[in-house]
Parts: sequence; structure tokens; C-alpha cells
Amino acid sequence: MGFLVTTLIFVVVGVIASLCARICCNRGPSTNLLHMTLIITATVCCWMMWAIVYLAQLKPLIVPVLSEVE
Repeated sequence: MGFLVTTLIFVVVGVIASLCARICCNRGPSTNLLHMTLIITATVCCWMMWAIVYLAQLKPLIVPVLSEVE
């Protein structure tokens, strides 16, 4: 459940950032395209980094070995 909720949060933050850039920085079609591309790329990269870390902690590849301390 946590994965889907956080993915939706990233989508909402990306949409809000896109709308803010569209409203606040409206300087022409090529500049708007650049802003949207940068915002979408940043959102996807942040989401991928979060997803990789989340999934790595969910199912670790290396299992810790407990040693007996005397």
C-alpha cells in the first residue's frame, strides 16, 4: 500500500509543479516545453530513486548473518 500511495504523491507533486511553472513562467512555447521537460524528468528521477531504495529495503539481496558472541 505504501508504494502506491507514495507513487501517487509523486504524481500529484509533479502535476502541481508543472502547473506552477506554466502559470508563473509563461515566456513562450519553447521555454514552456523546456520547463515541462525538466520538471517531468526531475519528478521521474526522484521517484525512481525512491522506488529503488524502497524496494531494496523491502527485499534485500544480502541477508545479514548474526554471529554468536561469547
